[in-house]
Amino acid sequence: MNNSQYKKAERGAWLSISAYIILSGVKIFVSYIGNSEALRADGLNNLTDIIASVAVLIGLKISQKPPDENHRYGHSRAETIASLVAAFIMISVGIQVIIGSVQSVLNPSETSPSIITAFVALFSALFMYGVYLFNVKLARKINSKSLYSAAQDNRSDALVSIGAMIGIIGAYFGIGWLDPLAAFIVGFMICKTAWGIFRDAALDLTDAFEVEKLKDIEETIRSTPGVKLVKDIKARLHGNQPIVDATIFVEPTLTVIEGHQIAEHVEERLSETHQINHSHIHIEPQLH
Repeated sequence: MNNSQYKKAERGAWLSISAYIILSGVKIFVSYIGNSEALRADGLNNLTDIIASVAVLIGLKISQKPPDENHRYGHSRAETIASLVAAFIMISVGIQVIIGSVQSVLNPSETSPSIITAFVALFSALFMYGVYLFNVKLARKINSKSLYSAAQDNRSDALVSIGAMIGIIGAYFGIGWLDPLAAFIVGFMICKTAWGIFRDAALDLTDAFEVEKLKDIEETIRSTPGVKLVKDIKARLHGNQPIVDATIFVEPTLTVIEGHQIAEHVEERLSETHQINHSHIHIEPQLH
């Protein structure tokens, strides 16, 4: 991403942080006056989400730093590390929600919460889903993995609030088992989302790359005029930036300038067709 895109991603992270600060304060306050453990747990969940959003913001800040002596490719992978942090926090929250649902079954509450706490949970769910829609659209537009992870966290929080609302309504009308059931399902969904984010980030950090996408890149190089053969093609992601290394074979009678022009044409096609702006093309003569 360029600096303008990073600034847009930062606005998404700041939106998440602001939403979590406001909602956590409202939920915790209303939970005490409305006697709702579910809403209180939801508010505490939002407090932990502030940490995840701050981690994303820090990752975006670091990613903007230019290349230096120790980071010749730049600092884009800070975004991937921020995604990992967000995934760890999400899965810890998901496990806590699941454990809390089991404890609710073993130790059912005899107190009935105020119905106002259900409305607060519903408002929070709708508000966070709106934040999710904004951030996920922005993340896809600027291709920011860390902001996409934050958006998934926003959606998980909306689901947690829905679960809290269902539990509160169930407890209000004397259907106590709705609370732990909804909490368990929500906790499972949070863990599933966190696992997906962790898996993608881990694959990026271990230089994995989609096989089908690599085949498309190879075909683009092979179809470039002047390229006779493509050999030893590799690709990896540095943050959200793909880096391609390939060896191409050309006619051995070409001059150095002509061979260099073919390599430049390959790089131009990779940029236009696949948005790959970092490629290393090595030229070899094709010996018959």
